[in-house]
Amino acid sequence: MKISNRILFVLLFTYTSIYAQKDTVKLKEVTITSNRIALPFSKTSRTLNIITSEEIQKSPASNVSDLLQSVVGIDIRRRGIDGMQSDLYIRGGNFDQTLVLIDGVKMDDPQTGHHSMNAILSLDNIERIEVIKGPAARVYGQNAFTGAINIVTKKIKTNTLKANLGYGSYQNLKGGITFSQKFDNGGILASLNYQESDGYRYNTDFENKSVFIKANLGNYNLTSSFTARDFGANGFYASPAAIDQYEETQTSLVALDVRYRVGNITIKPRVYWKRNQDLYLYLRHNPPAYRNLHISNKAGAETNIVLNSSLGKTGVGIDVSRVFLVSNNLEDHNRTVITGFFEHRFEINNFDITPGIAISSFSDFNTKAFPGLDVGYRFSEHFKLYSNIGYTYRVPTFTDLYYVGGNEIGNPDLKPESALSEELGIKYNTSSLDINLALFNRDAEDLIDWAKENPEDLEEKWKAKNFSEVSTKGFEIDLGYRFNLWNFEQRFNLGYSFIEDENKDEYTRYALNSIKHQVNSGIDFKFTKLFSQNISYRFVERARGESYTIIDAKIMAELANRMELFLSANNIFNTSYTETNLVPMPKGNLMLGLSYKFY
Repeated sequence: MKISNRILFVLLFTYTSIYAQKDTVKLKEVTITSNRIALPFSKTSRTLNIITSEEIQKSPASNVSDLLQSVVGIDIRRRGIDGMQSDLYIRGGNFDQTLVLIDGVKMDDPQTGHHSMNAILSLDNIERIEVIKGPAARVYGQNAFTGAINIVTKKIKTNTLKANLGYGSYQNLKGGITFSQKFDNGGILASLNYQESDGYRYNTDFENKSVFIKANLGNYNLTSSFTARDFGANGFYASPAAIDQYEETQTSLVALDVRYRVGNITIKPRVYWKRNQDLYLYLRHNPPAYRNLHISNKAGAETNIVLNSSLGKTGVGIDVSRVFLVSNNLEDHNRTVITGFFEHRFEINNFDITPGIAISSFSDFNTKAFPGLDVGYRFSEHFKLYSNIGYTYRVPTFTDLYYVGGNEIGNPDLKPESALSEELGIKYNTSSLDINLALFNRDAEDLIDWAKENPEDLEEKWKAKNFSEVSTKGFEIDLGYRFNLWNFEQRFNLGYSFIEDENKDEYTRYALNSIKHQVNSGIDFKFTKLFSQNISYRFVERARGESYTIIDAKIMAELANRMELFLSANNIFNTSYTETNLVPMPKGNLMLGLSYKFY
């Protein structure tokens, strides 16, 4: 790996200096809600990463896509600034194999996984992000092939009116306002956000608008959001030579859930509706030349039941959803999915054992079962060994099946993907030190990707195909350390992951260019009450040989508990690199911002 000696020296010096400190602070236990059976973080027998609201505030990232880049094992392939269009990959999977949730509501789209990140919320509305790695189909169903991201929104705790404003490179202007009101038996939170930019190169301008509303009344909870994104897509799709592409997306969500508790039984029913609209133009200033319009709707109802007894915790659930797609290119399609869930957690002395199964029935494919097993052994309060195994499955999207474009063609004869995944890990957690090491393996069959017989042939179309066998092996290690210096908390993290794919089939477009080597590091440091600073480092080397190093930084000042000023700098050493489709990422850029609490 070609890492600058200067940067490596800085990292090693920081690492050594931190471990010379003796003062520590207590890290609060977080209860994981991205599971049917809610558990404290330390008791889970899976690899999980939690990004807290405090970490979000200090990060140089200005959006969820950039924020997730700091999590080892996560590959966000972006096109442009501020996560304008981005795809989520976990442990070498592709964007169709990962699931995004908002407060537990699945945000998958039947058209394509390219839309998974469309409805991502403003960071100001997020309490924490739960990242579950490895097969999660047993918990969520078929879309969580390689993992899932659950975005937990902020609780309504106080009466607040807050405004924020930022301006940065490329005429990047953003602003927002958040209001929350607490009542005796509930509350309401409403947030409006707007952003626009001229873009960092030709035809990469954009305009974003979003609304988020959350309301509680007794046991009832309402979550709703609307996001509209209009952007120039220079080389984003098709080929890098397609510089005049353009796209507009609109994503809506409404979810209503309620929580009942009867003795030792907790019942949580929910109804939800999600809509996504995608307009694509191959030539922005000549729409009739080539135009795609896709509108998808997903309506569903689910109920989860948790029973606490002397035998442990039992979780049972059922989720029924129906999706509709109206498209001028893919034609009109629909799909009904019915999924039942069951899992039970046994705790015997220091052992915990959680077998479970999900069974899904698809109206256009067969019924499939996703069994899985989590096992853990706690040697002490701080040290735990864990392992899990699970079967996972994904049916093709409507784009996989039916798309016809100038450079791509779908395949209606595709078979669903399937895989068996195993993981072995250790956790060591104290009030000051967190270490997690995990080894993982995934043996997949019939993986779906777009391929060419001859990648050098520009006339040949990419075609959706099943691949016979793909084996993915790897490991990752995370280290986090907290300490007190000059009466202020300081934090340091370091992570490394290695992934290797074995595939005997032809050249593929998306899935099999995993991050082979990934190094993430960051430090939050504070020397005065007024200022806090963050520096983050990321090194990436992909399976096909591309490598790059990115360093970001942020300085923030807090005034009288009401006003915050910040200056963030991304890619401060002007690294030239691409993450997908040969789209050049922006060079060094700045954002200056402030937020003010009126009360």
